[in-house]
Amino acid sequence: MGEHDANQRFVAETTVEPDHIARARTHALELGAAPISAPVGAQIAVLAAASRALNIVEIGTGAGVSGLWLLRGSPRATLTTIDKEPEHLGAARQAFAEARIPAARARFITGRAADVLPRMNEASYDIVLVDADPESVLEDVEHGLRLVRAGGTVLVPRVLHGGAVSDPVRRDPVTTAYRSLIQETQGSPAVIGALSTAGEGLLQLTTVDDDR
Repeated sequence: MGEHDANQRFVAETTVEPDHIARARTHALELGAAPISAPVGAQIAVLAAASRALNIVEIGTGAGVSGLWLLRGSPRATLTTIDKEPEHLGAARQAFAEARIPAARARFITGRAADVLPRMNEASYDIVLVDADPESVLEDVEHGLRLVRAGGTVLVPRVLHGGAVSDPVRRDPVTTAYRSLIQETQGSPAVIGALSTAGEGLLQLTTVDDDR
């Protein structure tokens, strides 16, 4: 086992996932709605806490794992979560209810991100998590950057695409889109970007606040 693999295993083994999120994870796997890993969940919880997020958008609900992590980090936040699969949203509702998340703190929207996001108010959210269809990641991130306030953050888990992004031989459309997203945002003056390799990877993009 190489050093990177050993580090990844250590991080995974030492990350403590709350029981209510672990139960949601089990349900997600049963549904085939692959959840983010616990290390990535812990990272987004820290980012939500550090930013004192009050308004969060999640593109891709799954069975509620990522939403529960975000609300763990920012207990006073309101989460708007979007998914095209009613079954996934139903599972997330159940997970939120079991976690005793007040109904007023979560808004569930059934629909395609491409249809829902253009109707949402720009510069109105503290965090936007993009975890829907990989094929539309570039468009979803573009919407996310429009929706967050100055100094807000767009989070993109799974951005390493199972290790494909670092393999120069891989040039399929999804891998190319993730690779372009990383490269273009790292050099952009409009955002401060960081790429974490823990878990399945997490791209963090905070928009530049000219008044800071």
